[in-house]
Amino acid sequence: GAGTIWHADGLVITNAHVVAGRSRLHVTLPDGESLPAEIIAADPERDLAALVIDAHDLPTIELGRSKRLQPGQWVMAVGHPWGVAGAVTGGTVIGMGRNMPEVPRPDQEWIVVDLHMRPGHSGGPLVDHAGRLIGVNTMIAGPDVGFAVPVHAVKAFLKRELSA
Repeated sequence: GAGTIWHADGLVITNAHVVAGRSRLHVTLPDGESLPAEIIAADPERDLAALVIDAHDLPTIELGRSKRLQPGQWVMAVGHPWGVAGAVTGGTVIGMGRNMPEVPRPDQEWIVVDLHMRPGHSGGPLVDHAGRLIGVNTMIAGPDVGFAVPVHAVKAFLKRELSA
């Protein structure tokens, strides 16, 4: 699986299914350094997890506006399929969806994309044409259809889980 550095002081976002059941976790940084990680929040139904690593001044990603996504908009999924670090695949937004039986929480909003997401993209960033984070890659529903948690839902998850 993959993840995204959310905060320069070691907050990392990924999918809950990527870290579920693991007793020891490590995050590999872009420079190749591997650091132990601890789960500080998880929502298995929304498939989000927040990890913390002991690091500072990490590079972060600019946040995009997932509520403004339009069908046909170009997006890229970044991840580690087949052990290939930083693999990128591109495609378009199909739409924002709810009430889809394929997802764990059909009542929640999802970004539906037409691109070649593979196992290993899970937890990684879905970015717009400018490289801004618009979602967290979550699952595949076929060879060319993937789902991502919108970044506005990630913000809500962090606010709910980390402000308690």
